[in-house]
Amino acid sequence: MDAKIAPWLSVADATGAIAFYQAAFGAVELERMESAPGTVEVAQLTIGGAAFWVQRDTETDPHALHGRSPVRMILTVADPDAVYAQAIQAGATEIAPVYEGHGWRVGRLADPSGHHWEVGKPLSS
Repeated sequence: MDAKIAPWLSVADATGAIAFYQAAFGAVELERMESAPGTVEVAQLTIGGAAFWVQRDTETDPHALHGRSPVRMILTVADPDAVYAQAIQAGATEIAPVYEGHGWRVGRLADPSGHHWEVGKPLSS
């Protein structure tokens, strides 16, 4: 069986979330559906070939869930320090700085929509 899993993130402002993911992680928009010109309802993005979806949904956005998100994204990159710094510069909030532990160089941040991202790489690579 050939299968792929693509995360689907609920956000209050899909248009703003897309702009953040592009600035923070170099995301590329593959597809978008708008309810009105400039108001994104659903979009598919990719970061280095890893696809995910963003949907405007104020009821299940982490902010509506009192800052709790049941999903944490793990973004594996060649230079976690640079990508982490770029994300912070783009508006992410630091949860844990980049450090080495458990065989990884990794840091954790929250995007402006409230989703947590771990940005890192295995130390054995």
